[in-house]
Amino acid sequence: MMIFTCSAQHSAVNSGQYDFGGWMPNCPTSLQLPPPTQKGKTSEKTMLSTFPSVNTTVHAMATLWLLSKQSSDRVLLGHYPEDHFTEKFPRLRIIDFQEELKKLSADIKARNKSLELPYTYLDPKVVENSVSI
Repeated sequence: MMIFTCSAQHSAVNSGQYDFGGWMPNCPTSLQLPPPTQKGKTSEKTMLSTFPSVNTTVHAMATLWLLSKQSSDRVLLGHYPEDHFTEKFPRLRIIDFQEELKKLSADIKARNKSLELPYTYLDPKVVENSVSI
């Protein structure tokens, strides 16, 4: 559970924040007026009065961009640059794990081919071993 939370779940929740929230109407940081209660009653003026200020929006977008950015020292899931595992049994399990990750990556790529908007955030080729900001 800990490995999943710090790797795959973090990637699923964190990596796409800027992609989907970087356009402010998708994810406004605040509303200056209550949200509309009836469809078709909102005007452009009402929308512009409801959205946060440009300064607030720019800060939020910068935060989302930083949180979504790949870390310069990232280590991908299943890769272990430090040689902590030297015995035969753990090294074989690592190889098995890496092979399973390759299969999952191929499955995700195949599934994404038919999607108008591919979901790439859980592809093992982009999921980090751990949380790094």
